[in-house]
Amino acid sequence: MISKKRALLIVIIVILITFSATLAGTTYLGFKTEDKIIIPMDRYNALRELEKKYEKNEYISRFVKDNFLYEKDESVILEGALKGMLDVLEDPYSEYLTPEEFNSLIEQTQGEYSGIGVYVSVTEDNKIVVVSPIEDTPADKAGLRTGDFISKVNGVEYLGDKLSDAVNVMKGIPGTDVTITINRTQKDGSETSFDVVITRQNIKIETIKSEMLEDKIGYIRITTFDQQTDEDFNVALRSLSTQAMVGLIIDLRYNPGGLITSVTEIADVLLGETIITYTQTRDGQREYYNSDKKKVDVPMVILINEGSASASEILAGAVKDTKSGTLVGTKTFGKGIVQRIMPLEDGSGIKLTVSEYFTPNDVNIHGIGIEPDVYVELPEDVAYGPDNIAEDVQLQRAVEIIKLR
Repeated sequence: MISKKRALLIVIIVILITFSATLAGTTYLGFKTEDKIIIPMDRYNALRELEKKYEKNEYISRFVKDNFLYEKDESVILEGALKGMLDVLEDPYSEYLTPEEFNSLIEQTQGEYSGIGVYVSVTEDNKIVVVSPIEDTPADKAGLRTGDFISKVNGVEYLGDKLSDAVNVMKGIPGTDVTITINRTQKDGSETSFDVVITRQNIKIETIKSEMLEDKIGYIRITTFDQQTDEDFNVALRSLSTQAMVGLIIDLRYNPGGLITSVTEIADVLLGETIITYTQTRDGQREYYNSDKKKVDVPMVILINEGSASASEILAGAVKDTKSGTLVGTKTFGKGIVQRIMPLEDGSGIKLTVSEYFTPNDVNIHGIGIEPDVYVELPEDVAYGPDNIAEDVQLQRAVEIIKLR
């Protein structure tokens, strides 16, 4: 049985421990009295620095709210400030996205949205350029081409720094029309400008199309790399393999890219044990994407052109550097930087360029592109693909190369 003196000692020890813990906690976090919050000096100094840093923003926000002639929702003003924070980076691929814009971006990576069906980017001189129309979509049927410049949408002029705004206008309710003003450079160097009226529709992107050509040569076209692409590619490849495939042609023409995770999963199936690509941040941190020993053990040709960009160039660059196949066509687009998408709690998000990627031979192709091993130019206005193999000289050359192996 515990004596009174011993019990009292235990109580005193418990009180001292509790007091010490409370004191340690309040030293770091602070504590509250009836009318004050007491915090450590270093915490106070940090808050004062934060206040000084943003006091101009707060002052301007209040001044606009109290004095602007017209009614404007404060949340719109604050979102404009956030957009400006990313715009000042002068990087067309980095942007703040409202909840609506962020949702639209996610829809695209999932392969379905409503619009005209075109992939666009920004040139160094701040123009909106067509990377490629999506096959069998309204933009494709209306005759939009890789290299076309979009100067206006519904009569309103848009430059590259307003790319998201232009894209949002091009999207819309299925069955409604949108007018696109196109500036096009002809082969003789002359320039033309014209309007195209395009009817929006639901765009469901089937990113993989495959068939067996004559002489047991497999053909897989990849239109973009989204969340489902690598799984669909594997299904197509297994189907061709069961048909005694002796060679493989992968068509990346007018493929604007997509998810790095998707293209590296596909490369893993094709290349054998090697580096596929690696990314490098501003401070030199690298992330490597590798493939294992398994590979497709048949001759392989990759078809590329000026519309092959980003993730397409990761695959093309890996195949070229590892000599796993032959690149046929024309030089690729030249986008060698990687964006990270970060969702925010309110449904908005940011897209930020965080790294550049390199081919296995340490080459960054941003603004340069990848040269084919065999240069073959497709005549203007000639349809490409197996349905027009009689005129598709790039595909013909790919078949010839596989037959010679």
